[in-house]
Amino acid sequence: MDHMRSYKLGVLAGDGIGREIIEATTAVLEAAAKKKEVKIEWVPLPMGFKAIEKNEQPMPESTITALTGCDGWLLGPHDSASYPERYKAIRNPSGELRHRFDLYANIRPAKSSPFVEGLVQDADLIIYRENTEGFYVDRNMYQGVGEWMVTTDVAVTAGVFTRQAIERIAHAAFQKARTRRKKVTIVHKANVIRLGTGLFLRVCQEVAKEYPDVEVDDYHIDAMCAHLVRRIHDFDIVVTENMFGDILSDLTGELVGSLGLAPSINANDTYAMAQAAHGSAPDIANQDIANPMGMLQSAVMLLDWLGERHDDVNLGAMSASIEEAVSKTLSQGVRTRDLGGEAGTREFAQAIIKSL
Repeated sequence: MDHMRSYKLGVLAGDGIGREIIEATTAVLEAAAKKKEVKIEWVPLPMGFKAIEKNEQPMPESTITALTGCDGWLLGPHDSASYPERYKAIRNPSGELRHRFDLYANIRPAKSSPFVEGLVQDADLIIYRENTEGFYVDRNMYQGVGEWMVTTDVAVTAGVFTRQAIERIAHAAFQKARTRRKKVTIVHKANVIRLGTGLFLRVCQEVAKEYPDVEVDDYHIDAMCAHLVRRIHDFDIVVTENMFGDILSDLTGELVGSLGLAPSINANDTYAMAQAAHGSAPDIANQDIANPMGMLQSAVMLLDWLGERHDDVNLGAMSASIEEAVSKTLSQGVRTRDLGGEAGTREFAQAIIKSL
C-alpha cells in the first residue's frame, strides 16, 4: 500500500522503570513513523500502581475495553510482587491481558549482536511459547485457578494441555519457519509427563506433516537447556509449552547478552502486545539509567506483526529503520550503563532518533 495509514496503539507504562522505557520507545517510534509515512495515534491507559490509585485495580476494565479499539499496544513492566496483598490472589496485569485477549503465542527471539557481548555467538532463533495453558495456573482454567491446597501441607497444581491450543501454536511456529531456515524444534518432557507434554509432542508432530518442507526434531526440556548453551547456533524455531517456553527464553536472552535486552510480543490472530521480557527494576526507577532496548525491540516486533497483518510495507520499512539506527548508535559507542556506556535512557533514545 502506498498511502499513509493510521494505527491506534495503546500505551501502558506500568511500574518501576516502565514510564522511562515507554517514553523512550514511543519517542523513537514517533520519529521513525514521520520518516516512513506512518501515522500513530497513542492511547495512554492506566495499569499497575497508578491504576490501583485511580481505579482500585491494577488492570481496570476500562483499560481492557479501550484496548479492544486499538490495533496493538505497548505493555510496560509491572511490579505485582509489591502490590497490596488483596491484589496478589488475582492475575497480574500481563497475565490478565494474555488471558482476556487469548494471546496464545508468546514470541521471543534471541539473536547475537556484534555490539553486545554474549556468552554465545552466532545465535538467531525464535521461541514460540504456548501462552494460555500448560502449568501456568493463573490462566489455564475457564474459571478459578488451577491449583488447590488439599490440606495445609498438600498442594496440587494442574497442568492443562489441549489439542486446539497446541495446534495453533504449532502452526504459528511452522509458518514462521518457512520464512527463515525451515527448521522447527519441539521441546517437551514426554518421557515423564507422558500424557500432558506427550500430547504436545504428538500434536506438533501431526502438524509437522502439513509442512513437509520444514525439518523437525525434538528434545526433552532438560537436554534442550544443555544444547542451547553448547550449540545455540543450530536452532531456528523452537516451539514448546508455556512454562518451558518461559524458562528457555530467559536462558536464551541471557546467553546472547542480557535478559534486560530481550524482546517479545504476545499475539493472536487479531491483537498483539509488545512486552519486554524483563521486570520493573524499581531499584533503578526514575534515575534515567534504564536501558530501553528490550521495550524498543518489542515495539519493532509489533510493527512487523502489524505490517504483515495489514500488508503495510511502510511498517516494515519503519521497523527496519529503527533496527538499523539502534545498531548504528551502538557502533558509535553510545550505550547505557548496563552495556558499559554512560548514556542515560533519554540520551540513548535521542541518539537513536538522530541515527534515523
